[in-house]
Order: sequence, then C-alpha cells, then structure tokens
Amino acid sequence: MCYVFLQKYDLSNPNLQLVEKIDWVPQIGLSWAVSVDGISAPLVLLAGLVTTLSILAAWQVDRKPRLFYFLMLLLYAAQIGVFVAQDLLLFFLMWEIELIPVYLLVSIWGGQKRRYAATKFLLYTAAASIFILVAGLAMALYGGGAMTFDMAELGFKDYPLALELVLYAGLLIAFGVKLAIFPLHTWLPDAHGEASAPVSMILAGVLLKMGGYGLIRLNMGLLPDAHIYFAPILAILGVVNIIYGAFASFGQQNMKRRLAYSSVSHMGFVLLGIASFTDVGISGAMLQMLSHGLIAAVLFFLAGVTYDRTHTLALNEMGGIAQAMPKVFALFTAGAMASLALPGMSGFASEITVFIGVTSSDVYSQTFRVVTVFLASVGLILTPIYLLSMLRQVFYGDGSSCDITNILPNKSNEQAVCFGTSCVLPDESEYIDAKPREIFIAVSFLALIVAIGFYPQLATRIYDVKTVAVNSEVRQAYTEIAATRQNIYAETQADVSAKVASIFQ
Repeated sequence: MCYVFLQKYDLSNPNLQLVEKIDWVPQIGLSWAVSVDGISAPLVLLAGLVTTLSILAAWQVDRKPRLFYFLMLLLYAAQIGVFVAQDLLLFFLMWEIELIPVYLLVSIWGGQKRRYAATKFLLYTAAASIFILVAGLAMALYGGGAMTFDMAELGFKDYPLALELVLYAGLLIAFGVKLAIFPLHTWLPDAHGEASAPVSMILAGVLLKMGGYGLIRLNMGLLPDAHIYFAPILAILGVVNIIYGAFASFGQQNMKRRLAYSSVSHMGFVLLGIASFTDVGISGAMLQMLSHGLIAAVLFFLAGVTYDRTHTLALNEMGGIAQAMPKVFALFTAGAMASLALPGMSGFASEITVFIGVTSSDVYSQTFRVVTVFLASVGLILTPIYLLSMLRQVFYGDGSSCDITNILPNKSNEQAVCFGTSCVLPDESEYIDAKPREIFIAVSFLALIVAIGFYPQLATRIYDVKTVAVNSEVRQAYTEIAATRQNIYAETQADVSAKVASIFQ
C-alpha cells in the first residue's frame, strides 16, 4: 500500500493530493474529506512501517491473538485517519477512535499495573481531546453561514486575535498531552512501562508524532497569528522537555521507563523546530519526528527482546548478558548510538538541523537564541550518559544476586559470564541470542536510520516544499503583526504589546 502511495504522490506539489471528499453527515457539516500533502505523507509511511514491523514482532502473542491483531489494525487505521483527515470533525473522530485500541492493548496484554496505566492514558488523552472538539466548533460557527469543518475553509476565516489565542492554547493542551510536553507527559512512562513491546513500538514510533503533526497542521496552519505569540513559549517548553526528560531518564531503573523519558527529551527538539520561524527549523522538526519514530521503535523492540530472555526490566537485576547475546548487544548498541545523535545516523541529522534553524532565526534576539541553544545542548550532552549507563548495566554489569564462586565448579575459568541471577559459561547460557526474525525487524529500522543519517534528503524531499509553504504563512503573519504592533490586549495597553514584541527584537 505504501509503495503504491509513493508512486502516485508528487513530491514537488505542496498542495493536497489524492483527494477524496464525500458529504457524510451534511446536517452537521461533517464530510469524509481525506488527502495527503508533504506534512502527512511521511507520517503515513512511518505509521505503515512501524505497524507492519510491530505486528511481525508480536508473533509470540497467544492470548486472544485475533482480538490483538484486530486492535493493532484498528489503531493503524485511526492513525492514518488522523494524518489524512481534512475535515476537523473527522480529525477529532479519528483522534478519539485511536484511544480505544490503545486502552485495550495496554489493559489486556500489559504488565502488572496495566489497568492503572491504561486508565491514566485514557483519562489524560480523552480529557485533552475535548479542547479539539471545542476549538473545532468555535471555528466552524464563527462568522455565520453554513457550518463547515473543512480545514481549508476554516483557514480562510479571519478570526480575532483574542479568539485565535484561546483556540491555540486549547489545541496546544490537546496536542501537548500526545506529544508528552512537560508537565502533561506523566501518562507516557506508565504506559510504556506496562505495555507489551509491539504496543510500545507504536506508542513511541507513531502515537507521539500525532501531537507534533497537530501543532503543525492546525496550530501553525490555521492559527498563524496566534503562533507568533506562542512560539517563544513553545521554545521554552522544548528546552524544558529536553533537559527534564534527560535528567528523569537517568534516574530510572526500569529499562522501558528510561526509554520513555528519553522520548520526552527528544520531543523537545520538535517543539524547538516548530518555534524557530525558519524553513530549516520546521524541516528539522519533521525530520526529528521521523527519526525518533524509527529509533524509539527499534529500542523498545529490543527492550522487549531482552525482557523475553531475562524476564525483568529492572536494570539492577541484569548484567553481563553481552557474551550470552552478542547479536542483541550489537543491535541495541546501534540503536542507542542513533538515539544519542551519533554522526551518520538520523538522530544527528535531525537534531543538528533543529539547532541550525534556531540559531539562524532572525525573529528572536541573539540572547534568546544563545541561551536556548546552550540549554538544549546541556540536555544533548546528558543523552549519552543515561543511554551508555543503561548499556553498561544491562550488558556489562554483574548480576546483583550472582556469586560465581558458589556456582562454577571450575572457579579459575575466566570465560565464565554472569548475567541476571545465573553464572555459567557462554555456551551453557539459557539466554538465546537474537533469532532471524528479530534481526530482520531491528535491521529494517537501523538500515533506514543510517540511510537517512547519510542522506537526509531521502526524507526531507517528501515534505520540504510543504513546510516551506506553512512557514511562509507564519512569516507573513509575523510581518503584519510586527507592522501593526497588534497585541493580545486592548489597544490602550500598548506597553504590554511592547513587552511582547521585544522578545522578537
């Protein structure tokens, strides 16, 4: 399906393509309006790849397998619906449908605290989704005339700045929960900690990207004037995400929770790129979403592979399994190198692009740019610390309850390896190394990560034309606002407007 999709998609066309529009419920203005452009096309491909490989990774599911695969495909359909919907009410419906399979997948096939994690996810995302519905109704009803939720028509309406700001704030909350923006992120570590590996692959690889997509599609695309005022806030939140996620990840002793907080940190770069006011920055935000989708998916998959052997996610209960599982160790190390932005991998290409976008912005003051990049760099430096320490604990450390002198009859054998709670020779290990199916899944992700790292245009050419068009609309709005010094308050409060405008001087 993705191959046929690419064959019919014109990379040089920034407009909507493969358009299909049918009046569904005309009484309330709902239509089945779907299409793709440069923003949605790469995420559709990402969802297809991650879902396919996650289903392949779920070959061991033996509890209600039919229901499991049905829910996985329903989740995939809902995600595609979010990315291609051009009707805001249809977008909301797909956004809500996605909650059902995630809740069931976590609550049925999750860990010991699966119901708590699933319920927390449902409450967070369902409550935040209300803001999408309210914003959609407000935009559809504004200006009179026939009610419509068509995004193109909503984008042509001239909303008062005060209304735009309120709508933008509501959508930011809704998408911020999905993007795991601090402090709306707390559902993410719990969900990842309890979800099975295939579900975690989709949660980290695709689900988080729905939030970033919403910010670009709706907040920037439909409310460019409000974006001018909120962009500095997004930049600050991005820096907070990067630093907080890195520190929080370092403090986790559960492997999947550490990777979850790592995702929180990496999503900060998406916010920085969106807030940069530059073509390069927004391109970097898109590239970061694609790159993180691949990297996070392979890391959570390998975490599941490790759990299948060790039956634990506690880092202090693992150790020394590199000799027993050298292939898993090699694949996990490659994924970790990609996550810490090793040059030649997609993580480096995306994050350096965001940095260039922020530093080259002519909107923010030099002080603001320098401080932002410096603080983000601090978080970047922390990334290899928590990832390499995780590799050391899992693959090199000694098992916490292992005493080699009490187990091995030949105490002088230097080839003995200690892992988990057992001390045996490598060829006597009960831990089986990566199987061909597991190697294929991991290599499929890693090959794309390396390909994009060496040749970023493999991904950027899909969306660059569209992101430039979106940013040009925001830049035009900025020029108009800067000329009129328009502000969020009444004209009598010119001093407040001057303070807001000073951020961009």
